[in-house]
Amino acid sequence: MFIFDAHLDLSMNAIDWNRDLRWSVEAIRKSELGMTDKPDRGNNTVSFEAMRKGKVGLCMATQIARYVKPTSSLPGWNSPEQAWAHTQAQLAWYRTMETEGHLTQIRNLEQLETHLSLWEKPPEQLPIGYILTLEGADSIVDIGYLEKSYEQGLRAIGPAHYGPGTYAHGTNSEGGIGTKGKLLLKAVERLNIILDATHLCDQSFWETMQVYSGPVWASHNNCRALVNHNRQFSDEQLRELINRKAIIGVALDAWMMVPDWKRGISTPQEMGLTLERMIDNIDHICQLAGNADHVGIGTDLDGGFGTEQCPKDINTIADLQKIPALLKARGYTEAEIVKIMHGNFLRFLKRVWG
Repeated sequence: MFIFDAHLDLSMNAIDWNRDLRWSVEAIRKSELGMTDKPDRGNNTVSFEAMRKGKVGLCMATQIARYVKPTSSLPGWNSPEQAWAHTQAQLAWYRTMETEGHLTQIRNLEQLETHLSLWEKPPEQLPIGYILTLEGADSIVDIGYLEKSYEQGLRAIGPAHYGPGTYAHGTNSEGGIGTKGKLLLKAVERLNIILDATHLCDQSFWETMQVYSGPVWASHNNCRALVNHNRQFSDEQLRELINRKAIIGVALDAWMMVPDWKRGISTPQEMGLTLERMIDNIDHICQLAGNADHVGIGTDLDGGFGTEQCPKDINTIADLQKIPALLKARGYTEAEIVKIMHGNFLRFLKRVWG
């Protein structure tokens, strides 16, 4: 079944971690034997080959570069201008992969429809569609830079990532959106860019909902009712998103799926982590909504973790094809499964871009 993945850090893997996604997953793993600079070295799950095998024919693909002040303990760039330059390096990689025929950028409804028609054929050599999204807005030096990004194809943006940001407060921080955040939201709405609520801390989330009335979704966000941490959304937040016709993409990072997961210590095997936990999150959102119209897939695979920190029945991203059978076993109909695997996010894009 065709899959839309609402969150993949493709360029981060290529530019920051020096992974050639034209290689197979196995070849990338072999090249990383003995490396210890990243926790998931040798445990990657994503390559173009694996995406095609798993029929992941379209994704939201990120640019990401954090600006941090001298007092911050988080990794990042010392100026927003440097962060911007890094996102441009990531964009250059996407462009190069387009030239090579591995990727094709989707910016509008016509391109989306054309790409979906193309993927009705066998996917072995087809380009993978990507829609550009910015995870954390610190690299937006001013609103003029947002307009430049839009011209480059940016179609979704998350104001914050981890910690305090220029425009909002993110995961593991507390605070509101401030004047700069409100100006950013006004420009995002004017440009009809999709607002990605993922990573917003509670205060920033609710302040955003008060002033923003444009299209909004959560690309990779799980349920606080199942894992009680500020990275997840509460039922109240999920209901707010549902009322705004949003789609919530469910992620595969273990610590967001299993209570008391200890990073670097816990393992999927000992914690009994399987894709069933993903289905639990999907089902929770469906129960809140009263239907299957507001949830999808936003894996975040290889977003700083690999097989050491994702369901044990995931070896590569191609294993997402196991999800339909799991949903069917929970009583979901074929039509509902299609919505979850790609239909809801595609319907959202067609509404926003139509």
